[in-house]
Amino acid sequence: MPTGGDSRPIGVFDSGVGGLTVLSELRRRLPEEPTVYLGDNGRAPYGPRPAEEVLRFTLEATDWLLALDVKLLVIACNTATARALADVRARASVPVLGVIRPGAVAVAAATRSRHVAVIATAGTVESGAYPAAIVEADPSTHVAQLACPELVPMVEAGILDGRRAESVLRAYLEPLVAGDPQLDTLLLGCTHYPLLRTPIESIVGPGVAVVDSAFTTALAVEDLLDALGARAPSGARPSHRVATSGDLGTFVTVAERVFDERLPEVEAVQIEPLAPLPLD
Repeated sequence: MPTGGDSRPIGVFDSGVGGLTVLSELRRRLPEEPTVYLGDNGRAPYGPRPAEEVLRFTLEATDWLLALDVKLLVIACNTATARALADVRARASVPVLGVIRPGAVAVAAATRSRHVAVIATAGTVESGAYPAAIVEADPSTHVAQLACPELVPMVEAGILDGRRAESVLRAYLEPLVAGDPQLDTLLLGCTHYPLLRTPIESIVGPGVAVVDSAFTTALAVEDLLDALGARAPSGARPSHRVATSGDLGTFVTVAERVFDERLPEVEAVQIEPLAPLPLD
């Protein structure tokens, strides 16, 4: 480790553009930290895929990041966290954080009625990871879940507002809110969904707090870096690298809306297939 800190980058992975919401919070809270981001847009969405396929894709993508000598790895994808976090941790030689536990802690802290709802991909809902984590944080909480399979493809296509986005969101959210008059907190259980926060908040109304895991995940990264003594040296001028396995134009368009600025050049990369496990 270099004197005065660890100047290696933080690695951030998502199935597409959604993890940029986590990356944005990391860069805001930790401005001296270098980062490298990989969006597997070429194979998004992960939500409808079988668990075994999500696991393989996640291991392939995180291997790409680990090969860059990152000091910490953030799986900024709820489906990948639900399906592959334990396997990535077993494979990695650096700390690995997912987004589900930070999101669960945030929603448990935000609710007053103890009636919350989670919208997420089909894979995340099927895993049951969020209800388990929320109830672990507060056993008295009643948790409803709803899979929203149309939202990730919509975000990946850059449809973040307007008539189409509102129509799709209303079809999901209005029955969910009407179904529980005590509902006071909605967790966006996919890192793509904060990109739709404005129309979501408009539809659910002021009586329902909308929570996502990007802010709390950034806090968890900050705490872990401090615990490990692994912050970048004070006064560092960090570099940032952004890569996608998918269409560059669409990725850049959405990314620049997230950051409200032009990003450094985004790379198109190819993710290598997972090497077969050695035979015993």
